[in-house]
Amino acid sequence: MSSSGAERTALTRAVDTALIPVHAAVSKPAQRAYLGTAIFAATSVLLLCASTFAYVLFYYNYVPARGVERTIHLQFGNGHPYGIASLASNLVSLQPYDISLLLHLPRSPANLAAGNFMIDLALLAPSAPSSSPSTFLTSPISTANASNAILALSRRPAILTYASPIIDTAHKLSGLPWYMLGWRKESEVLEISMFEGVEFAKGWRNVPDRVQVIVEAGEKMQFYEAGVKIIARFGGLRYILYNYRILSYLFFVSTFFTVSLTSTSLAYLLFSSHLFSALSPTAKSPDPLKIKAEPGLGTASESESEPFNPLSTSDLSDTSRTFPTLGRQMPLHFTTRAEGIKREEDERVKREEEERATGIPPLVGEADDEDEDDEREFSFRDSGIGTSLEDAGRGVRRRRGGGYVDARGL
Repeated sequence: MSSSGAERTALTRAVDTALIPVHAAVSKPAQRAYLGTAIFAATSVLLLCASTFAYVLFYYNYVPARGVERTIHLQFGNGHPYGIASLASNLVSLQPYDISLLLHLPRSPANLAAGNFMIDLALLAPSAPSSSPSTFLTSPISTANASNAILALSRRPAILTYASPIIDTAHKLSGLPWYMLGWRKESEVLEISMFEGVEFAKGWRNVPDRVQVIVEAGEKMQFYEAGVKIIARFGGLRYILYNYRILSYLFFVSTFFTVSLTSTSLAYLLFSSHLFSALSPTAKSPDPLKIKAEPGLGTASESESEPFNPLSTSDLSDTSRTFPTLGRQMPLHFTTRAEGIKREEDERVKREEEERATGIPPLVGEADDEDEDDEREFSFRDSGIGTSLEDAGRGVRRRRGGGYVDARGL
């Protein structure tokens, strides 16, 4: 029987030992730790997504498009060929740009005979009023100047590349198979630089939204296509953001994440401390208008509501006083409880020292009298006149604990 009990006890201990990690894992502190970890992880993921979104939004608002190309459809039949293209909102202020004009021209006898020709390129403000087709076609530049809509104007010359007849013939003969297969054409693409580092003042009215091109070469000039190319010249922070995108992403996202996580943690601590302080019970501050209640007497309102008991010591004061008496009687001295207890302790210590010194124990009758005196309780209160006292018994007796002195020697 004892062996089976011992085995059962050993098995119970083994099971309890094996379940210690389980109990620790499902305990209240562990559950609070799991909840705090889950909240922290969810908040971190949310703040990381918010930081990434903030960086992407900042990048696309701060860094403009690196290159902008627009096709210009030239118009013929009203003097020089011209065309207008919209730039929308691809340009920003306080950013240098390089602007070039692209002309795809055939090497025809008419174009070769034209020689040098002039090209006008104007950047128009968004507040430029619309002109009537006839007036605009007649003189687009003059109309734009009259309305003060030109933000930048450039005039540059252009010419097809010259080749002597012998070189031109040898070049065609060497590439004859490619010409026959259609892989090569007798054409040339001219890229004319119109602006270098042009910059616009701050404000949407100072950023162009249209570009206008006029080719001063007459109606006999032949074109395949025309276009404008705008390249942003980045510098400073925009250069770093554009050329080092991965490092910029890691740096700015980590910075945004750290700042947002710190701010969220501080806000959570302040909110939780304020909430806990509001929910926790607080001790009410005592009313300065109320009389200070003595220990064991309750509040002033409670003592006023209770009836007066002449045999109770709850109405006694904690201040020692000496009261005058009538006739030739000795003054009545009142000693507080604390002083009485202290005096009793001093007397007891003194008696013990005398007993150890003399070896004589105190008399039994004296000890019984002292015990009887301890069981008696008397109280008095001021009658209001200041010269007399209302006794609660036949006389004021000497009380060992309360400290009364009989003025009549009883």
